[in-house]
Amino acid sequence: MQETWKLAISPSIQYNDLKHLVQELLLENQKEMGIFLSYYYKKEGAVVENVQLIGPIFFSKEKGGDFIVDFELIHFNACLNIHEQNKDKMKVQFEFDQDSNELILIGPYWPEREMDEI
Repeated sequence: MQETWKLAISPSIQYNDLKHLVQELLLENQKEMGIFLSYYYKKEGAVVENVQLIGPIFFSKEKGGDFIVDFELIHFNACLNIHEQNKDKMKVQFEFDQDSNELILIGPYWPEREMDEI
């Protein structure tokens, strides 16, 4: 499984400083980032909240690269009286698509386990 997510960039924002643009978009779209990262933990029944950029933003090409975010991973089940909160982090790749004026986020590849043979 590998998830992707698109964040719209306001037409009024200039592309002068791409690092600053990524930082602003992550701050403005913190809840959307939580939804995006939650897809990786849905089988565990967990959600992601309070996503924050940690460390520098690296550019591996002119309009793309990667960064690391940390977040709170929350497992909650009222029936089983579970409410656990853990910290985790994840490396996310990004690419700017100037044609559609979007920042495309690409999560890590997590192979899914196939069904076991009997």
